[in-house]
Amino acid sequence: MSSVPPNRERGQQARFDANGKPTFDWQLTGTSLLDTVKLTLPPMVSLPIIFVPGIMGSNLANLRNDPVWLMNSTGGAPIGLAWRWATKGPGARQQVLHPDRTKVYVDGNVPKKLVGTITQRQVYKDRGWGEVGETSYHEFLLWLENKMNGEGYNPAKWQDFFYTSVSASPAPGTRPPEPKLFPGITMEMSGLPRFAEEGHFTAPVMSDDLLKRSKCRFPVYACGYNWLASNQDAADHLKSRIEKVIAENNNGAFKCHQVILVTHSMGGLVARCCAQLPGMQDKIAGVVHGVMPAVGAAVAYRRCKIGMGDEDYVAGLVIGSTGQEVTAVFSQAPGALQLLPSQEYQARWLSIKDAQGKGILNLPAADPYDEIYLVKDRWWGVVREEWLSPENGMPIKWEQFVKNVKRAKQFHSQISGRYHPHTFVYYGASGGAQSSFEKIEWRMRKGLEPEQGRRPSEKETTGFTHHMVREEGENKIFVGGETKIETMYGPAGGSVVTYDTSFWEIQCGKQDGLGDGTVPVSSGGAPRKMGGSHIKQQFRLQGFAHEPSYKNPTAQRVTHYAITKIAALAKL
Repeated sequence: MSSVPPNRERGQQARFDANGKPTFDWQLTGTSLLDTVKLTLPPMVSLPIIFVPGIMGSNLANLRNDPVWLMNSTGGAPIGLAWRWATKGPGARQQVLHPDRTKVYVDGNVPKKLVGTITQRQVYKDRGWGEVGETSYHEFLLWLENKMNGEGYNPAKWQDFFYTSVSASPAPGTRPPEPKLFPGITMEMSGLPRFAEEGHFTAPVMSDDLLKRSKCRFPVYACGYNWLASNQDAADHLKSRIEKVIAENNNGAFKCHQVILVTHSMGGLVARCCAQLPGMQDKIAGVVHGVMPAVGAAVAYRRCKIGMGDEDYVAGLVIGSTGQEVTAVFSQAPGALQLLPSQEYQARWLSIKDAQGKGILNLPAADPYDEIYLVKDRWWGVVREEWLSPENGMPIKWEQFVKNVKRAKQFHSQISGRYHPHTFVYYGASGGAQSSFEKIEWRMRKGLEPEQGRRPSEKETTGFTHHMVREEGENKIFVGGETKIETMYGPAGGSVVTYDTSFWEIQCGKQDGLGDGTVPVSSGGAPRKMGGSHIKQQFRLQGFAHEPSYKNPTAQRVTHYAITKIAALAKL
């Protein structure tokens, strides 16, 4: 420490004690240290930021508080989570991952580094960071805490914002005066897209926005929730957390009236529902939605049918490689079912095509719940009833699944077209590795002809029940025939060959549209179409996948921009 240059400042921001008084903790140092120690008194108004994660982004425990879904990092990846679930079949998943047998686990890892308003590691715990996935979110939350609180409270010194000006140079030997920002100036923001999306310019940041933001401190919180339960339950939980955060920041000399919500994926649906609860709209200054499936995602249907194995092998080991593994959890989890395409999603997003590529069945015409999700007697229905009772599981009945789907329909209706009046959105619109499923297409082709039986027409097969086809939850369904095992002999000896005969093979197509790998552009960009004037700005971005989107620099800049604009609209 004795090598610290004498012109370098060390410092600390005040924290408030139990009585709401600003306090500092500083250890006296030796007289050889000549650098300045600067103790900063922050603004006395708090505008907390609460981060709401996506599905599977909250840590969960069983009712004995043993973690069952823990996204702690090992070398930057959730190795422990993958190790736990990679070898577990449908029954084990169904036993454990049920909303009535799980709760939020609050003791996940928290960062070691102290930034912004964080003066000790316990503060991370108190703010809920241990409730959300370390691998997915901590890097972003650290960046956000530092960006909003670690650069001081003089907006003229914030390096992300600038404007062109000419000023006199200080006299030789004198220190330059403290820079000052004046009202009425249009600011530039480094790295901010000039075009938000087609036909929409990005509204500029004004110096007035920064001056108002400089009156606040922005402590960053996280709110985990049980993503297996209904998002309505999660919204109630978020409501309680908002009220608690406001109360603890509205203490003594410090005042707090509102919070800002920043959401990821399904967390956006939770926040939208929460904002509709009595009294909550006024307690929320604004909402930033990142990669939200605003009207659902067709891939949720696909994963219930054939799993995630052919999308992403590694992720499939955790989420479920086959339809049987995914169905065992999704069917009993109202929150997961609320990711299915809602009534606002485009019509006829599910199709069956014949061998020539002609559509022979296109659904839904109007109601995906009755036309697809609750269809029990067709192979293309979202759930095969037998998969509700996997071996070694804790089965649910078809009637319970129906109840969960109806809860999804009710939830979708409740948030339909509804957004907080100060809403900002970004969504992914990439192709290539981030292509997404706008529609789900089943394609038929002739199989290896069985020895017996009559080939049904392609149209006939659309009326077949689950018991009239052969399906194992992988990406190939067979009509007729059987699996054959034969021994083939050659010069090197015999080898066992396994193959299937069938009249028809039915295969589910790959990604067909732009997006982030999970949410297609039609759903990600739906808020502007549905939310009207409540959508203050919506950004169409590229270059990131769904889960790590908040690690993308442009997504971070857009979030920073949105929070700044919301702060200018907040009630202080």
